Amino acid sequence: MSHPHAELLDRFYTAFQQGDAETMAACYHPQVTFKDPVFELRGHHAGNMWRMLVGSGSGSLEIFYRNVQADEQSGRVQWEAKYPFSRAKRQVHNKIQAEFAFREGLIVRHTDRFNLWKWSRMALGPMGLVLGWTPYLQNKIRAQALRQLGRFEESLPQPE
Repeated sequence: MSHPHAELLDRFYTAFQQGDAETMAACYHPQVTFKDPVFELRGHHAGNMWRMLVGSGSGSLEIFYRNVQADEQSGRVQWEAKYPFSRAKRQVHNKIQAEFAFREGLIVRHTDRFNLWKWSRMALGPMGLVLGWTPYLQNKIRAQALRQLGRFEESLPQPE
């Protein structure tokens, strides 16, 4: 029998595969922190990032995960995403190492690690190949992603 936190991670990634961002967000503790090479988010912004990313797909997002490990304090998962990026439809195949911490049966810290230069080469083509390793382009990628998330959050219905 697997640990309840391993089952939580399985639920999170199964929901990801099914495009169910609401279930993904429900796996997060209200005080969650999410960090990857592009985003550094807290609280509801982490769930909104998944809502934006899952919702912006055209059904061509493929998620694979394996090696789910978890105990009372921490967990880890290896996962991959395959999808066409932006209007150029450049094919991205990103390989990610995820680490987790838990509180009250939910994910309170989620850290995804991947090579942003490799990602930029796939997503941006020649510009990513030449400049993807530079802080200039990496910071530009981060700023653009945060602007997109801000616009997405502005479009969400406001609670009454």
